[in-house]
Amino acid sequence: MIFILSFFGLGIGFISAFFGIGGGTVLVPSLMYLGYDIKYAIGISVMQMVFSSVFASYLNVKKGKVIAKEGLILGFGGFIGAQGSGFVVDYLPSTALNIIFLCAVGISILKFFKSPASSDKEEINSQVLLFFVGMFVGLLAISIGVGGGLFLTPILVGFLHYDVKKAVNMSLFYIVFSSISGFISLSSYGYIHYQEGLIVGIGSLIGVYFGLKVANKTEIKMHKKLILSLYIIIFLMSANKLFF
Repeated sequence: MIFILSFFGLGIGFISAFFGIGGGTVLVPSLMYLGYDIKYAIGISVMQMVFSSVFASYLNVKKGKVIAKEGLILGFGGFIGAQGSGFVVDYLPSTALNIIFLCAVGISILKFFKSPASSDKEEINSQVLLFFVGMFVGLLAISIGVGGGLFLTPILVGFLHYDVKKAVNMSLFYIVFSSISGFISLSSYGYIHYQEGLIVGIGSLIGVYFGLKVANKTEIKMHKKLILSLYIIIFLMSANKLFF
């Protein structure tokens, strides 16, 4: 099991860095296939996000690719919102969490598909709006085991007119805040398996390093197509697990 979890960590780290997501979109359904209940899969996923998002953001900061002011406002909102995740996970039954996860991925696919990879419109960067977007995404995302990039990237690209690569970098930075807050909240409700989370988290560090390297070399339109393809695969995996 240690080898399997380490392998998952490596792959999840790569996916997190390349696609700008917390990795839970792949890790949660994968852990469920291994027999974990969704609530504990969410806990392991959130712990892994702390490792991958901090390391990925550190590498991005070194290259000057994080928009600190906007990222901090989003992140602070995400930290506040994610504090309620433990209550949501504890209160809702597993089936409800599965349905919310599936619906959220489906909406993200539709919005992301319609959005251009690079917009000619001016970015909308209202601090108040960014804070409330961060707070809402933090509560929703951590409650279903994802860092927020799954929802934040389509919002930044589709509604606020950021280009894909900038949105990916901001999402990674945002996940630092939402995952740490979610880890604190879920720990208080007993939904963290620390050993499994540590194994997956350490493995993800290697994947993050290579994921960022590949992402930086990928053309922006191709990057969007690959992100959209991942979302569709995740949707089909989740639907299969829920209904079959």
